[in-house]
Amino acid sequence: MLRPSYTDLIDVVNSEVEPGEQPVVQSRYSIVLATAKRARQIIAGEKPMIFGANDKKPLSAAVQELYAGEIKIVGNETDEEEPDQVETGAELAEETQEN
Repeated sequence: MLRPSYTDLIDVVNSEVEPGEQPVVQSRYSIVLATAKRARQIIAGEKPMIFGANDKKPLSAAVQELYAGEIKIVGNETDEEEPDQVETGAELAEETQEN
């Protein structure tokens, strides 16, 4: 069995959702799409955001970043399954400073 599991990742992503609100991620499909998107960003030249990730494959680094809370899945306003965006901690900090 791989660690972290899909259910562990879903729990981490949905941990900041208020009670009564719709979870950001409800399926494995959304986790797979988000981690694949982040892995493509790493392949394109972005630096991994976790220590020791330079020695890992891009997908493994993306999974570890998601599990560590370094990246966030931003949900769509519609009911589509595909995540709208995967934001890194740096992008979230820039948005916070702009607001």
